[in-house]
Amino acid sequence: MNEKELENDLARPGPELVAAAARWSGDVVVLGAGGKTGVGIAAMARRALDEAGRGDLRVLAVSRWSDASRREALEARGVAALRADLSDPAQVEALPDAGTVVHLAGAKFGTASAPERAWMTNTVLPAYVARRYPRARIVALSTGNVYGMTDPAGGGSTEDDPPRPEGDYAVTCLGRERVFAHAAREHGTPVALIRLNYACEPRYGVLADLAARVRAGEEVDLSAGAVNVVWQRYANEVVLRSADHAAPEAGFTLNLAGPETAGVRTLATRLGARLGAEPRFTGRLPATALLSDATACHALFGYPDLGLGGLIDLQAEWMLAGGAVWDKPTRFERRDGRF
Repeated sequence: MNEKELENDLARPGPELVAAAARWSGDVVVLGAGGKTGVGIAAMARRALDEAGRGDLRVLAVSRWSDASRREALEARGVAALRADLSDPAQVEALPDAGTVVHLAGAKFGTASAPERAWMTNTVLPAYVARRYPRARIVALSTGNVYGMTDPAGGGSTEDDPPRPEGDYAVTCLGRERVFAHAAREHGTPVALIRLNYACEPRYGVLADLAARVRAGEEVDLSAGAVNVVWQRYANEVVLRSADHAAPEAGFTLNLAGPETAGVRTLATRLGARLGAEPRFTGRLPATALLSDATACHALFGYPDLGLGGLIDLQAEWMLAGGAVWDKPTRFERRDGRF
């Protein structure tokens, strides 16, 4: 698989999403589309609409577009790329109307040294979006970091567990959720909040981090203990299909993660076997880990079309073939909430 084929697969809608897209009303606006997941989600929305015969609806991808190549890639797929600084309320107010808004804008890395950026991007900016789109269905990406650590034997945190965020990143992500929940309750805005853990594709994610360290002979930190990774294509589709479940008043909250709980040592060992490298480890396995129980997600949307074994194989094959890996470490091993 080359990079073009990978991007086509990440944007491939399943038949259920195509059926849902046939019912969509109004254009789709993807906010923060220039990030690592935005291109795939916007391109998938466009393909779903086209396959549903809904060429009358537009998909508009909004970002500052610091990477022109990502904007050009989307435009080549029929997505309209709009330039806007979402921290400016006047620019948010000037955005086109929409039937569905996918909110991907967020700040994570570097927020430990600049917490004010986390508060502005993750908490204040959503208020501008909620004010601009009170009648649109809003699907807002959140994170499993809003939960606390749990015993892996328990299967991870469920949507009913009370949040226990640690660090400015997790606290402000919970703030984002609260802002959109306020819009759902006070203004009747249909809202879906998606708490994502560890989405992976071969250029980025926990498996890419582990594979790169093992292959380079670097020590693998066992501090994270265990993770539940999920295929990025599946995550993209769940985000878009969640628009059908957006609700006013109490809103709709969903954990999005893989079905397996995988130990970091086991993942590194399996990747090492495929890459012909013996992993080296540091640190101790903890008694707890940041894990989410995605049972509700799998009941609604089915299991990921690529499971843990397939993700490991894809990651190893990608690296052995010399595929590009983004210089964006996930820092998944951090337990103090500082990114």
